Amino acid sequence: MDAGYLGVGNMGLPMAGKLMDGGHSLTIYDINEGAMQPLLERQARRARSPKELADKHEIVFVSLPTLAAFRAVAFGPEGLVHGAKMKLLVNTCTVGVPFVDELVSGMAPKGVTVVDCPISGGPPGARAGTLSVMVSGDPAAVEQVWPMISLWGRTLNRAGDKPGAAQVLKLTNNILSAVALAATSEAFVMGAKGGLDPEVMVSAISAGSGRNSAVDSKFPLSVLTRSFDFGAEMHILMKDIDLAIEQGEQLGVPMWVCQAARLVFKHAMFQGAATEDLTAIVKYVERGAGFEIPKTR
Repeated sequence: MDAGYLGVGNMGLPMAGKLMDGGHSLTIYDINEGAMQPLLERQARRARSPKELADKHEIVFVSLPTLAAFRAVAFGPEGLVHGAKMKLLVNTCTVGVPFVDELVSGMAPKGVTVVDCPISGGPPGARAGTLSVMVSGDPAAVEQVWPMISLWGRTLNRAGDKPGAAQVLKLTNNILSAVALAATSEAFVMGAKGGLDPEVMVSAISAGSGRNSAVDSKFPLSVLTRSFDFGAEMHILMKDIDLAIEQGEQLGVPMWVCQAARLVFKHAMFQGAATEDLTAIVKYVERGAGFEIPKTR
């Protein structure tokens, strides 16, 4: 199947690559020429604008880090909405329900159906093809792209028939992940400063009731190596935290613990951490503790 892919950064590059691995032919666009190069070397075609993608393909995938970037490529002067051929827009981004509603209403007059398809698992999961894929939208449209999105991971869940339902599911996941990362950072600094071997903590907690995604992957891969290169900048996680808390508050749900975790990340952001890797949050906890978790890997 031929498709367009817009945004081939930390997540989009491996996800587009998995589509090509599955035999699909892609035309790609990214504002960063260098980001496109690995796929161009694999015979992906280059588009010169978002509109050109939508002029050439009925299906266009979008993977972008911010709402502002998505709004520009969707509705700007050379945006997807002005394309002549696009019929399905597959959103893989975490953007929240209000923006998905904006996307649906803005694309509907052009006869474009939006499939909401955020993913979880980070760059390591995208590279390994082990993402958790969450999808919602018109059942016929979802069925049309199902063989393609199935290439991204072993776990696919239908959140509902309305675009936006998958956003609620993704935000539920992401706020749990963020709270786990903040709490794990504090707990590991406490344990290591108290004399524990960080590797012993990983082993024990991974088999215990404190197990979470930070202990399973982020700390072993990016913290205990002191590489802090999990692959997503902190401002992206901050955006997801804000969207999740807004969603909870809009529904009248108390978000007390989530608010506390947000303060941990905002404290780091105020100190200039916006473009640091999200796992660098542990360094700000370390500064407060006057102690650094030793490199063990």
